[in-house]
Amino acid sequence: MTDSTNCMNEHWGNDPWEIDFHPQPRPLPREVDFAVVGGGFTGSSAAAWLQRLEPGKKTALFEAECLGAGSSGRTGGMTLAETAVGDLPGLGDVLAGFSKIIRELEIDCDHTLPGVWELSRENTLPDSPICWFDSGKLGVVKEVPGGTADPGKLVSGLARAAERQGAQIFEHAPVDKIFFDDPLELQISGQRIRAQRVLIATNAQSLDLSELEANAHPKFTLAVATEGLTTKQIHALGCDSGKPFYTIDLPYLWGRLLHKTQMIFGSGLVHLDDWRELKKIDVESGQAAELLRQLQTRVRGLHPELKSVKLTNRWGGPILIGEQAKPVFAHHRKNPAAIVLGAYSGHGVALSVYLGRWAAEAMVKKRSLPAWNAT
Repeated sequence: MTDSTNCMNEHWGNDPWEIDFHPQPRPLPREVDFAVVGGGFTGSSAAAWLQRLEPGKKTALFEAECLGAGSSGRTGGMTLAETAVGDLPGLGDVLAGFSKIIRELEIDCDHTLPGVWELSRENTLPDSPICWFDSGKLGVVKEVPGGTADPGKLVSGLARAAERQGAQIFEHAPVDKIFFDDPLELQISGQRIRAQRVLIATNAQSLDLSELEANAHPKFTLAVATEGLTTKQIHALGCDSGKPFYTIDLPYLWGRLLHKTQMIFGSGLVHLDDWRELKKIDVESGQAAELLRQLQTRVRGLHPELKSVKLTNRWGGPILIGEQAKPVFAHHRKNPAAIVLGAYSGHGVALSVYLGRWAAEAMVKKRSLPAWNAT
């Protein structure tokens, strides 16, 4: 095991999640049947299902840093139905599929589905349990399906399941280049690794591999977590039901209970011209720091119970927004034996795990890809 804090980008702050699984180092293989690039929710889910579907073949997952070092380990842990643009043809029931996956892979990630509140500054319910002030009176307008999960436990559980199925997982194994020949070849630390099929699941990072730079836009978003609140405080805030929430109007705000006593609030987007800028972002300086200060001010102004609250965690993480906010799920333009999956536009916790299984099924030719990104 390795201390997960040594694997994260410390400039992105101190998120409240713990990733407690890290594979033992081993020599890189020379050839695999299935290569997965990216060790977040998508990649780990796909690796587990590839090995489950084809136990006699070799699956390897390659992560540039440590498992969950990108979007998956920095998310807020809200599980939502559908995509950022709603239902898409053939999508199916994301929440039911996600629940089935974690049940079948025996993953304990504190997943609950109490429902999600949509908040607004207009037309709020007369009996809204939330009555906050944030650029106007903020309250509940509707409840939709959804819930929460612990991202650290989910990353760890998926990776354990993949390794238990027989997949090989490699941390600190950045894929420098992919040669789109037949067979495909991945270049890692100067070594070429042949692969019959490849899944590129790096989301907002390594857009040079996925070639999404012209079709998706990397952003960096922020979040804070409070100290533990009393039962009385949580009741006064209207959050004792455990339902997470997000606003449907601007300025945007989302949040949820954490460990039954803390509250998480998130908002703000740092706009990037190039995905490589993610490596330079520091939540203690520049635009990211200013957005965090604004978020802290907003949180303390929401309700009197939050006026003097201590914030124990401040962090940020990358997201990728596709064209029209649709997820990208398509064959790589240079070789159909490679699949690109990502750009969840902030809806990635349940969706990425769900689509990771779909990608595995497509790689073993048991399912076709959707036509969402067809031109």
